[in-house]
Amino acid sequence: MSGRTFVALTLTPESPLTDWLAALDQQIARSVGFFAGKPVIVDLSMVEADTPDLATLPDDLKQRGIRIIGIEGGNRNWPATAGWDWPESPASTRAAPAQPRENTPSASTDEEHATQAKNPAHPIALVVEESVRSGQQVVWPEGDVVVLGAVASGAEVSAGGSIHIYGALRGRAVAGIGGNSTARVFTKALDAELVAIDGFYATAEEMDPVCINGPAQILLEGERLVFRPLPG
Repeated sequence: MSGRTFVALTLTPESPLTDWLAALDQQIARSVGFFAGKPVIVDLSMVEADTPDLATLPDDLKQRGIRIIGIEGGNRNWPATAGWDWPESPASTRAAPAQPRENTPSASTDEEHATQAKNPAHPIALVVEESVRSGQQVVWPEGDVVVLGAVASGAEVSAGGSIHIYGALRGRAVAGIGGNSTARVFTKALDAELVAIDGFYATAEEMDPVCINGPAQILLEGERLVFRPLPG
């Protein structure tokens, strides 16, 4: 037996659902492929039993290529949800305290898994010796990720701590997974599809144009991502 840690996105629908789905379509258009292959948890805490169009929500999401692995909030006994295939939600890493583990999860790509290491007393950094190619995904909840190369378009790096990219960031960087709001993203050349810290994100169109194509750091201030050029 072995354990795995993975990152799941959370979608929180709001009423009216037609407007929420339209906003979701705009997000998908801005970042094509963002939900591809990603596990998603649907949080129903912002809707009511009689919310219009609630009954068709799972089909609406499935049509957009969104794969639901869990549902939180809401009620299975609502008439609108009676016909849903209601998967059980895995425990949220944000809500529950970290439990001791014998082995840390491996950093993974679509094709391979890195060597596992013993869980240290303090977070450790994962060093990726080469560029992260399109279609690959590196996930390291145990600390920082350092990429000595670039992160290509269509690639993604996720870290429990900060992300340091010595080359260009053209794909996606997701720092502070699990609730670390002090994490940052550093890159030699910012040309990202998406950057996120502790659940707050910005797509390419929302990034500060002053930092585009240059060395930059991204940090979280309140609920807003701040982009700052790096010296040199």
